Amino acid sequence: MEISTVKLKLQLSRTSLYLFLIVLSIGCLIPFYIMIINGSRTTQAINTGITLIPGSNTIGNMKTILIITANINFFMGFANSTIVAVLATVLHIYIASLTAYGFVFFRFPFKKLFFGVIMASIMIPVQLGLVGFYELIQKMNLLDSLLALILPAGAVAYTVYFLQQYTKSVLPEYIIEAARIDGAHNLTIFHRIALPIMSPGMATMAIFGFVFSWNDFLGPLIILSSKDNYTLPLMIAQLSSSLYARDFGAIYLAVGLSIFPIIVMFTFLQRFLISGISFGSLKE
Repeated sequence: MEISTVKLKLQLSRTSLYLFLIVLSIGCLIPFYIMIINGSRTTQAINTGITLIPGSNTIGNMKTILIITANINFFMGFANSTIVAVLATVLHIYIASLTAYGFVFFRFPFKKLFFGVIMASIMIPVQLGLVGFYELIQKMNLLDSLLALILPAGAVAYTVYFLQQYTKSVLPEYIIEAARIDGAHNLTIFHRIALPIMSPGMATMAIFGFVFSWNDFLGPLIILSSKDNYTLPLMIAQLSSSLYARDFGAIYLAVGLSIFPIIVMFTFLQRFLISGISFGSLKE
C-alpha cells in the first residue's frame, strides 16, 4: 500500500511539473504567435485589438516590404546581419574557448591576476566604454565597416568564465597530460581533444552570442553610417520610423522574418545542448 502511495505521489508531482512547463511554454510562445498573426493583418485590423485568428493580408504586407525596400534595402540588412552574427559568433566562441582552455591547463605568471581582470570587466557596463570604443575604431579606420562589429566579439569576458568553469567540470587534466606525453602539440590537443568535449558548453554560448549579435542595435547605430551597411535592427528602426512605412502589418511581418535565423540557429545547436545534459548526467 505504501509503495503504491509513493508511486501515486510521484506520478502526481510529475504530472504537475509537466502541466506547469506546458503553461510556461504557452506563455512564452503567445507573444511570438501574436506577432506572426499581426504580420498577416492590415493596419486597421491591428488597431482594433488582439486576435488569435490569422488574417489574409500576408501577401499584401510582403508587397509593402518589397516596395519600401526600394528606399530601405531590408534584404541587404538581412544579409549584413547574417554576416556579422555568423562571423562574430565563430570568432567569439573560438577565442573564448581557447582562452578558457589556457586558464585551465596552463600555468603562467600572474594567471590569477589576469583572470581577476577578466572577471572584473564583467561588472563594467558596456555603455561606459562606447566613447573609447568609437575612438579606437576611428583610429583603426574601421568606421562604417561590418568588421568593426565582428572584431569586438573576440573579447567576451563572461563566455571565458563560463567555458573555463565548464571545461574544469568535463575535461580531466590527465587526458591532456596523456596527450602531451604522447607528443601531441598544444594546438593539436586543443582542436582534437578539448574542442569536441567542450562543444556543448560552446553551443550554449554560441546561441547567446548569435542572438546578441543579431539583435544588437546600439553598436551598429554608432559605427555604421551608410545604408548599404545597415544591419537588420537598423533597417527595422528605419522601417518603423519612415513616413512611408506606417503599415504596422508590414512591420510585424518584417520583425517576424528577422527572428527566423535565430530559430534556425537554435534548431541547429540544440542537439549539442542535449548531448551536454546527457554527458553531465552520466559523468561520475
